[in-house]
Amino acid sequence: MLFTRPDGTKCTDLAPTRSIIPFLMPTRTESAVYFEQWIDLTKTLVFLEQWNAANPERKASVFHVFLWAAVYGFEQRPRLNRFIMGSRIWQRHGIYLSYAAKKRLEDGAPLVVLKRRFDPSHSFAQLVDFVYGDVKEGRSDKKSKADKELNIFLRIPAPLLRLGIAALKWLDSWNLVPASFIEGDPLYCSMFIANLGSLKLDSAYHHLYEYGNCPFFAAIGRTQTVVTPEGNKQMCSIKYTFDERIEDGLYCAKGLELLKARLEDPAAAATPT
Repeated sequence: MLFTRPDGTKCTDLAPTRSIIPFLMPTRTESAVYFEQWIDLTKTLVFLEQWNAANPERKASVFHVFLWAAVYGFEQRPRLNRFIMGSRIWQRHGIYLSYAAKKRLEDGAPLVVLKRRFDPSHSFAQLVDFVYGDVKEGRSDKKSKADKELNIFLRIPAPLLRLGIAALKWLDSWNLVPASFIEGDPLYCSMFIANLGSLKLDSAYHHLYEYGNCPFFAAIGRTQTVVTPEGNKQMCSIKYTFDERIEDGLYCAKGLELLKARLEDPAAAATPT
């Protein structure tokens, strides 16, 4: 297990200048790059209107289209689906997206954090079904595996819990954390997404977590009217935080442009039925 991981394969075809970066910048905090996209939702909203008219029981939103576009982006630009662990760069096995949802849209309602592996071959309809199922289960009274584990850990005295988490991070750096633990943890993912638009909030830059191995955070803002040279448009802002150690900025920017293109024109790749 010291030289292999259940969630990734060590990258061996890297230039020396890329391989040394995790040693020069050991943490995600000091390696974070911030990037904003403005998304023209003109065609997206037409697509969603047609989809929702045909599927009133499983209505979709910009969030669903973003998930679908993100999966496509990771498929087309696989080097974005990497992570840093033990000062090495690893290619992740599979595309995993994590996101948070409120149990109820009210103050004080708890958050449920969801994670799923997405297959690029799945249709938009399949993705919507998966997300509906995950959110329904997450918002139910059923305790998730993560909640059950956390309830046990939080009974441990604080000094011991701090030591336990430090030990877990050390084991992870030596690739000794079991696959069953990684599989269910939402901070071991390709991208973590916050749908702030669902709360009528603007997008915001979010930090990356030192725990886990997530190198991307995306925050989707509310749909708003923006005055452009072509007239008023319905647009939203998406702000990204990116661990630059996994790949260079040009490769990342091209991947996000592919994501943006699909998000702005989903009908070009899917039939809204």
